[in-house]
Amino acid sequence: MDWLILISLIVFGALLVMLEVIFVPGTTVVGILGLIFTALGIYHAFQNFTPMVAYGVLAAAGLINFGMIVYGFKSGVWDRFALKDTSLGSAYEDRLLGLEVGQVGETISDFKPYGKIIIADKIYEAKSQGGFIPSKTSVTISKIENNKIIIKP
Repeated sequence: MDWLILISLIVFGALLVMLEVIFVPGTTVVGILGLIFTALGIYHAFQNFTPMVAYGVLAAAGLINFGMIVYGFKSGVWDRFALKDTSLGSAYEDRLLGLEVGQVGETISDFKPYGKIIIADKIYEAKSQGGFIPSKTSVTISKIENNKIIIKP
């Protein structure tokens, strides 16, 4: 009966480590459970068998788990989870093309301090430099910085 418990713990632990490495890499919960079951098997061996058998079980369990990890890295499973592409674009990259400091537009909403302006039939979101600006007010672009339009009346 002791051998059945020992073999069951070691095999179940090794299977959990294999599941972690091959099927669900990166979650670590399954792998940690596998190592816990393997450690329980080794503990059981030291409690119920001679030291020579227990050290043999320790070496075998270590080799089995190490072999599973090496196999997982060599099989290319981790490549499915690795980022390989690079995003070169960015949001709103050319949104402010054609705008210059000094251009005149009209507010289409109240600025408190943010609101909407219309310049050359295009609507932009902007920030007022001085605070509140009512709707339908003529404004001038005073700054364009960090992809933001700053206006003044």
